[in-house]
Amino acid sequence: MAEPDSPFAPAAAPEKETHWVPMAIGAAVVAALVIALIVFTRSGPANTNPEDPNLAKLQLSRLSMATAKNFVGGSVTYIQGSLTNTGDKKFTGARVLVTFKNTLGETVQKENLPVTVLLPNLPYVDYGTMDHAPLAPGQSRDFRLTLEHVSADWDGQVPQVKVVAVSY
Repeated sequence: MAEPDSPFAPAAAPEKETHWVPMAIGAAVVAALVIALIVFTRSGPANTNPEDPNLAKLQLSRLSMATAKNFVGGSVTYIQGSLTNTGDKKFTGARVLVTFKNTLGETVQKENLPVTVLLPNLPYVDYGTMDHAPLAPGQSRDFRLTLEHVSADWDGQVPQVKVVAVSY
């Protein structure tokens, strides 16, 4: 038999070290971060009172759509138009529900989006949230909604856009 230090000695089985405890802790931390990210960033329904009479006082008109390429080569879809405050309060924010239909009239996509408005008094065209440019009673301003993805089953018509939440 060969000596243990001899190059012809049988190789000893390597010791198996299991690091399952640190890996389990790491997996739990990653899972907790993913869950927190989903909970705090999802665009679910806004806190609304469907009976709030001020919802009807924010009128949308001249709706149109446009698409543009973004800097990574993808496509972005815009819904734009005019927003008019027909009420007696100054609006500092709004959310809308955008509903896309297919050729059969079935809903294929719903998006709850914040309204961004054309910011006044800038030397360039820029859109921002309404808290940067509140809408006073009787005032109108152009607005834009931005969608990163639109369903392929969409019928190509301008979707239904309904004000679902306002702040003042």
